[in-house]
Amino acid sequence: MIDIVSDTSRKLARAWVWLGLMALIGSGLLAILLVFSRTPGIQDIFPLKEFFRAALVVHVDLSVAVWFMAFAAVIWSSVGSGALPWLGWTGLGAAAIGTLVMALSPFFPGAHPLLNNYIPVLQQPVFYASLWLLAGGFSLAVLRALLTIRLNQAISTGSFLGAVAAFLAFGAFIWSWWSVPRIDDDKFYHEVLFWGGGHALQFQHALLMTVAWFWIAEERGCPAPLSGRALSVLFWIAGVPLLAVPAIYLLVPAGSLPHMELFAKLMEWGHPYMGPLILVGLVTLWNTRRTKPHPARSAFLASFVLFAVGGVLGYMIRGANVVIPAHYHGSTVGVTLAFMGLAYVLLPKLGYGEPTGRLARWQAYVYGGGQLIHILGLAWSGGYGVQRKVAGAEQMLTTLPQKIGMGMMGLGGLIAVIGGIMFVVVCLKAMWPRRG
Repeated sequence: MIDIVSDTSRKLARAWVWLGLMALIGSGLLAILLVFSRTPGIQDIFPLKEFFRAALVVHVDLSVAVWFMAFAAVIWSSVGSGALPWLGWTGLGAAAIGTLVMALSPFFPGAHPLLNNYIPVLQQPVFYASLWLLAGGFSLAVLRALLTIRLNQAISTGSFLGAVAAFLAFGAFIWSWWSVPRIDDDKFYHEVLFWGGGHALQFQHALLMTVAWFWIAEERGCPAPLSGRALSVLFWIAGVPLLAVPAIYLLVPAGSLPHMELFAKLMEWGHPYMGPLILVGLVTLWNTRRTKPHPARSAFLASFVLFAVGGVLGYMIRGANVVIPAHYHGSTVGVTLAFMGLAYVLLPKLGYGEPTGRLARWQAYVYGGGQLIHILGLAWSGGYGVQRKVAGAEQMLTTLPQKIGMGMMGLGGLIAVIGGIMFVVVCLKAMWPRRG
């Protein structure tokens, strides 16, 4: 069992959980409108084409950037010591203000959306202010993690390497911001601005996902079938490709074509280093079948399936169609489900109630099943040429297979929204102050 060693760590982790939940609530509200804007039939009743792009920006940033980083901070706070609490609380305050400002930014004038990869933006001072606040807040959380996590077990090692990946990602963002020349093509500028750091963040998310898997299994009485030292070695192997991040920035100019091609190759060649961890995760998942049903075990299973499907779809991408969002939805939802499962494990350790009942046990299956239908619909439609990042009539759904695929996307998306709401309800029920 993994214990939280100090009251300071516990209080910080509790606060980061709340921030992550607030980000998911805001993202979920926007997701409902996003699904409507792309579902055949409904899209004609609610002409949301212009709103689609602005809402998509904030939805993605809240559900991926803010939620993932907030829960990463939950992990780092939980495994770290109670030292340097001022770094943790200052970072949390900045990130909380940044999240609020980001959520409000679409209501300010001039919210021109740019749907670039990794961190899409609204071209307005309010949104940029939110990004700087979030970057500052999360950077302090990363710094505290690097200084307070002790490498005394495999879970701590994986968490530390996730923080290293985050440190390199934020360094890449700053390097690109400082060195990439400003050009008139705003979308391309922001694409290259976030390209290197965005690729580095994928390693953070994947590493912490596997941390969540093994933590869940250990808490359910079914630890990984390896010694702690052997599992730590696998985490170090998975982190080896991170050495390429500073090397690429040193060898080629940031934003150049070779720079972008090398980071694309880093994703292609680097992620297979996680293969041994994934295989051990699969064996561990199989072994958990003998354990008592629990919401965290359900989330572990759903996470592995979605992450595997997303990985397979990544090798099926041909052109700029909706197979691309099918791939990254599978991968990112795999991470989200792992974090959901770990949240169920951590809530009692943080002084909250135990997530119980059928709602908690089925939540991961509803959310994961909806997302599976969603991404399979996207992948099906992508095979018939439906383009990404468009909505309404711009999708040009002219054939029955295209309409079936996007109909699956809409149905799966709505089911996934229900599953997301179930997660928030389960957590709030467990976290709500109890009388007596």
